[in-house]
Amino acid sequence: MQEDKAIIAGCDGSAEAEGALRWAAHQADLRGCPLHVVHVSIWPLLTRNLGPVPGVADSGLERSAQAVLEEGVDTARSAVPGLEVEGTLLHGLPASQLAQVSSGQAMVTVGSRGLGGFLGLLVGSVSLELAATATCPVAVIRSDTHPEGPVVAAVDGSGSPTALEDACAMASVSRAGLTVLHVRHTPAGYGHPDPFDALAAEMAAREVIASAVSRARALAPGVPVDGKVVADTSVAHALLKASTQARMLVVGTKGHGFLRETIGSTAHAVLHHARGPVLISRRGPAG
Repeated sequence: MQEDKAIIAGCDGSAEAEGALRWAAHQADLRGCPLHVVHVSIWPLLTRNLGPVPGVADSGLERSAQAVLEEGVDTARSAVPGLEVEGTLLHGLPASQLAQVSSGQAMVTVGSRGLGGFLGLLVGSVSLELAATATCPVAVIRSDTHPEGPVVAAVDGSGSPTALEDACAMASVSRAGLTVLHVRHTPAGYGHPDPFDALAAEMAAREVIASAVSRARALAPGVPVDGKVVADTSVAHALLKASTQARMLVVGTKGHGFLRETIGSTAHAVLHHARGPVLISRRGPAG
């Protein structure tokens, strides 16, 4: 077990959440850590009538919430028999509760969207809010997974050290290849740049990827690592293209707005449009 850190898995009874639960169970098994399944009921925010209907056995909103949790725990245990699984029912807003319970843990995992209708609007925002507020990595799991694909780590000019660390850990435990990707942004309408400027930009990009690949090989010995530099008018577009065959796309988050709890536009676009699982790499109170 890794310092008793757990993987937290949010469940809401949706098909997306069930898939995320199974993924989280397998990931916990690979990492040798426990799985903590959490269901957050918002009903106490909407009504006080949570108790059973008189004369109707096993009824009521609180019992319904407990049943969702029990089903989630059963799903995780059936996915990986023998895995240490704990279940907790909480009340309030799902994203804020999940962010609190996952603080200091190995990872928090959710489906990309939840139940339909009005409640689904609240639940569906969980992944986006967690990506901006959680203090541990956030895995957003979609139904279109690519279990045979590589882990793809997106690195910017800084080398994105936390994203690279998380990608290396993911590739190591999954016994997957790792592709380190750097996007050289070429804005639309860039025209015909000075050839010396273009060469300098290309050389700088190559230096970024060479340094990141070297660090990845040190962090994950035995993992096949390759590096790629691609030029695109949109960083998000290049990452979304890479996600179509990725086992996991790992990106950092940079919120530059006036609100501290925000994520960058690239991470925002990836969360909305990726064609596979995404890991938003976060650390500590400031992400």
